[in-house]
Amino acid sequence: MPDPDLLAGERISVLLPLRDEAARVQPCLDALASQRELGAAQVEFLALDDDSVDQTASIVEQFCAGEPRLRLIRGTGLLPSDYLGKPWACARLVAAADPDATVFVFIDADVVLAPDAIARTVSLLRTAGLGFVSPYPRQVAITVSERVVQPLLQWSWLTLAPLRWAERSRRPSLAMANGQLLAVDATQYARSGGHSSPSVRGAVLEDLALARALRAAGARGGMADGTDLATCHMYEGWPELRDGYSKSLWAAAGGRLTGSLGQLALLSWLYLRPDPVCYAAGVVSRLVCARRTGGRSFPDALAHPVSVATLVALTLRSWHGRLTGQLEWKGRPVWRASS
Repeated sequence: MPDPDLLAGERISVLLPLRDEAARVQPCLDALASQRELGAAQVEFLALDDDSVDQTASIVEQFCAGEPRLRLIRGTGLLPSDYLGKPWACARLVAAADPDATVFVFIDADVVLAPDAIARTVSLLRTAGLGFVSPYPRQVAITVSERVVQPLLQWSWLTLAPLRWAERSRRPSLAMANGQLLAVDATQYARSGGHSSPSVRGAVLEDLALARALRAAGARGGMADGTDLATCHMYEGWPELRDGYSKSLWAAAGGRLTGSLGQLALLSWLYLRPDPVCYAAGVVSRLVCARRTGGRSFPDALAHPVSVATLVALTLRSWHGRLTGQLEWKGRPVWRASS
């Protein structure tokens, strides 16, 4: 349980960027309104409708009528040429937030928070003396395609990423964060340049770029286990999943084609050749990861080679779109500011 006294004096701005999220924003809003254990902290909730073409804005407006702590900001229809959509939305949210805010908490529309998630996240930020912290939500996978691909997110973090080393290292290249749920000390955010930093504003993986900008400005921080803090249903079905991963996988190795091909070659060598030892290692690691993060164990883990093969195919598709200038997400190009 968080200590309410620890949050005394905190001014927390919870920031929610939205674009065409009518199908999923309601549970997120309901969870925000149910936040508790915040003690004497002052909390505001800001949502920005980034020129949605669906009913997102009207849903949030209707919700605001019954929740005075939530404020809706409307998009302007103008996206600066050196920004991608989400960094621009986050930068505008920060600009509209409480000027005396001590903590910014960024959350995605597909995330549903536990009732004490904000309190526990900010408490962790403060008790650990961090500049930023990113509790990783439990990932929800329902359809077959989701169950094939989504577990690789947690698996890659837990088995391939040096999380403890990354948290302690001073190297910006090792900084890690997940924008689904990310708390940042406001002073450290301003010092780094935040989402308006040149290295962040055009980044398709803006969460990693922000973590690296924060680290370069001297902030400590990294990932944390958020399995019991939040859930995230990231993509629904194959078309959305395919396009969602295609927009960003090209940037996963720092936007370097050689690095990306090297990663794919290593994964293919480990898990796509008929080696029973490697297969067993992949399955066991998936089982351990699923148990640790609340994911589904059987029979999904047995299909680990299928998961890796699908990841390889999606990464190659992503690079094809990147090199041919065809990548789009929600009606906007995702490469123009990153090229």
